[in-house]
Amino acid sequence: MTQGHTITIEQGTQRVRAVHDGQVLAESDRPLILRETGCPVRYYLPPEDVRLDLLTPSETHTYCPFKGTASYWSLPGAADLVWAYPDPKPGVAEIKDHLCFYDVEAVS
Repeated sequence: MTQGHTITIEQGTQRVRAVHDGQVLAESDRPLILRETGCPVRYYLPPEDVRLDLLTPSETHTYCPFKGTASYWSLPGAADLVWAYPDPKPGVAEIKDHLCFYDVEAVS
């Protein structure tokens, strides 16, 4: 990690949901909560809790020096809506294959 840059991951218990245009794409009560310096809190969801049948793999890949290379998935009309780290760096190994959405909502 760069000096002053931190990433923490904790097991969440709150139910979160990812919705796009009224369609539920994921719902989980076991998100991994990732907090990273300078970034919003992100919820990484187990693949079993994501509607993978609705998503199409994208050609997009990005690199984070702290987490590794991310792969992306899209919906029709919503490119690169979801990402995951299939081979994350050792410091964030817990997020391996968990999927993250730009927007999730807490469900009461």
